[in-house]
Amino acid sequence: MKVFKFGGASVKDAAGVRNVARILEKFAGSQLVVVISAIGKTTNLLEEITLRYWNDQGTELAELVKKLKDNHYSIVNELVENNDEISGKLQPVFEKLEIALATPKSDNFDFEYDRIVSFGEILSTTLVSAFLNSLGHNNIWLDARKMIITDDNYREGKVNWEKSVSNVKKQVADSFNDNSVQFVITQGFISGTANGDSVTLGREGSDYSAAILAYSLEAESVTIWKDVPGVLNADPKFFSDVVKLDEISYEEAIELSYYGATIIHPKTLKPLQNKNIPLFVKSFYDPSSSGTVISSSIPKNLVPSYIFKRNQILITIFPKDFSFIGVDNLSEIFDIIFSNKLKINIMQSTALSFSICVDNVEEHVKPAIDALAGNYKVKYNDEIELITIRHYSQNIIDKVVQGRKIYLEQKSRTTLQLVVKGFFKR
Repeated sequence: MKVFKFGGASVKDAAGVRNVARILEKFAGSQLVVVISAIGKTTNLLEEITLRYWNDQGTELAELVKKLKDNHYSIVNELVENNDEISGKLQPVFEKLEIALATPKSDNFDFEYDRIVSFGEILSTTLVSAFLNSLGHNNIWLDARKMIITDDNYREGKVNWEKSVSNVKKQVADSFNDNSVQFVITQGFISGTANGDSVTLGREGSDYSAAILAYSLEAESVTIWKDVPGVLNADPKFFSDVVKLDEISYEEAIELSYYGATIIHPKTLKPLQNKNIPLFVKSFYDPSSSGTVISSSIPKNLVPSYIFKRNQILITIFPKDFSFIGVDNLSEIFDIIFSNKLKINIMQSTALSFSICVDNVEEHVKPAIDALAGNYKVKYNDEIELITIRHYSQNIIDKVVQGRKIYLEQKSRTTLQLVVKGFFKR
């Protein structure tokens, strides 16, 4: 049993869907569970639809739903001349979406978000499954919301591992009991509660879905198909001399994802490590290339990696009476941070101040600063960048800092983090 995951970029158009089919054909002799994300920018479009629905903007809502339909039907029309069968599979999904949008909304935006946005993955997998069947590749379509069970923490569901493992094993095993079935097709990103409500696993959670399925099935491996040759040591948008990491350990990959490397979802790796299931990151443009393997083995040569987080804000908090920062202060500060959903990327405490670097999301940052200003003096710096360097050297530090002002620095044996003014220039 192998688990493959294809992201939205791999199925963004008809050529991409055909390419997915060609890749799967190469593994037709294996038992494959195939996890697919929403097509292209569909999740963004469904987020817009959710906002229009929430704000009772009917005219704009209808236009966006039409755009969603056109995007999917245009792919179908390009894939096959006689497309009635595939279009017929999509039509009831769109009808269910329209019924959902005609239902009076609840008072919980996150519940409505998950209920509506989940249609993206249902549409993409329905399309791909029907296309594969039209090519003679018999497959079973499974609803991830009935396999992966979570709590009702909408938009960031917490997995019930016992129920999920049981469901996944039974439904996938039942599917492959039919020897003519080549693939199981299912969705990334989405799950369901015990009551049948849709819950998403957090943005970019499709990788996590693949890991949950692999863990449940004790799969031989997971392969994530990307538009890059593997895991790179830096973002090629900033560096022309990037290096592909042929192999890295689970621990190294977890560290990289924790610090913000976007190639792998942070929650993906731990379930795979627990079952010692290797994760391959490969290019869907060049499926025969080696890619990157993430496993328990530790490479002899550790390549420096750079991670840049832009749009950061550094907030420094001082007691108004110039007393020391104590445990009671930190408890109050963290309560405010938590209640305003700030994600701390780095923090530092001194006797007289406490600093945090967070994503500069105005709807979270401004109320947090206002709340902190009640009992504390608050200063902040925006238009800053958080740089993380794994396996650093002074030459590398000079290369990425580019003489910019350093506001905060933290260093361990393997990792250096710097909060600097302005942004890296290539």
